[in-house]
Amino acid sequence: MNLIDGNRDFLRPLAAKYIWWKTPDEALITPSRVIAQVMNIGDYADVQTLVNHVGDNLLRKVLEHAEIGQFSERSWNYWHYRLGLASVEQVPSMPARKLA
Repeated sequence: MNLIDGNRDFLRPLAAKYIWWKTPDEALITPSRVIAQVMNIGDYADVQTLVNHVGDNLLRKVLEHAEIGQFSERSWNYWHYRLGLASVEQVPSMPARKLA
């Protein structure tokens, strides 16, 4: 899923820090993965950088298209509340595997 059009340079240092097992260029092939990782484990300053560059609408899209395991339960709940996607006790279930 390509969520970002245009300049992705602000993601390069975040990719290096939060997707440490890949080069920044490899990580930036999937910018939504970098964004999700920052949303999940980012420190305050990095999350603020992310929010200021991409805005709430893009963060909502990342949550809506989240893959299994991208978010901890704590982060999943926080971002749903923070982005106005859920009210108290009404957070959607996290992505899960479907067994046939």
